[in-house]
Order: sequence, then structure tokens, then C-alpha cells
Amino acid sequence: MIKPIKLLSFLSLVFLFNACSMQQGGGLKDMVAVVQMKDPVPGVCNLNYVLSIMPFEGNGQEEAVAPKTEAEIEEMLNSQVEFLKGKSDYNDEGMVGIIVNCKGKMVSCKIDNETQSPELDEQIVAVFNTLKEWKAGTIHGKAIDTMVLYSFKIKDGHISL
Repeated sequence: MIKPIKLLSFLSLVFLFNACSMQQGGGLKDMVAVVQMKDPVPGVCNLNYVLSIMPFEGNGQEEAVAPKTEAEIEEMLNSQVEFLKGKSDYNDEGMVGIIVNCKGKMVSCKIDNETQSPELDEQIVAVFNTLKEWKAGTIHGKAIDTMVLYSFKIKDGHISL
């Protein structure tokens, strides 16, 4: 039950503590969520302007794009995460937070919502850490630093995003 609370707390921090800044013109379609960065992240282009993209139709925001599709990432996770081998009754969930800089490089990857096992968390992060080159997120065509979140569920020892 603590995991949904952590996610809710994280999202509340994103929206409340660093505010949802409104660009000129106002309205929901112009809203951006600036991520509150606790610590410096080497490689970020602008530590004070890392965004969680909200790509509503017509708002000019595009999320960072991974070098693999979600299906390919799932396949990698299910073939490379050794912790789950032989554990067909294992169920869990978690979230990975990735920061992609304005040049399209992954500069941070960590578990934002932990599973029941630190070993499993490490193995999942190791798989995501192989995805170094991304297409940077943009606002109105300008490349920016972005945070990308991947929620995952493990049911019967199988990971799905």
C-alpha cells in the first residue's frame, strides 16, 4: 500500500512544490511540470528546468523517446532479470525514473518506487541503464531536459510495463 502513496507524494511534489508554471496564454494545454531536483545530476543541461512532459494535443510538448519500444524493453527485462528466473509465482510492482538531457543522453536512472527486493531493483535498473541514447523531449521544437517514468508490474514472474 505504500507504493501508491509514494507515487502520489512524488506527483504532488512535482505539481505543488515546484508549481505547475503556466506559459503565456494560460490554460491546461500550456501547463508544464517542473521536477524538483534534490541533488545535482551530472549531464543535465539546466538543473532548474527538468520537466515532466504532459503531451496534450496542441500543447507542443513531446516526451523523450527511448531507443527501444516498450515491447522491446519488456522483452529485455524478462530475458535479462535473473532474479525472476524460476519464480513463476512472484508478484510485485515498481517504477523507474529516468532523466534524459536536452542532448538525448540518459543521465540518471533509478528506482522511484521500490519493489520488495533490492536485488530485483538493481537488475531492473541495470537493464534500463543500457538505453543510453534517446530522442530528447521537446517543447515547441526546443530540446529540453525531461524526466520519464516507467511503471511496471510483475505478475507470475513476468514483467510488463
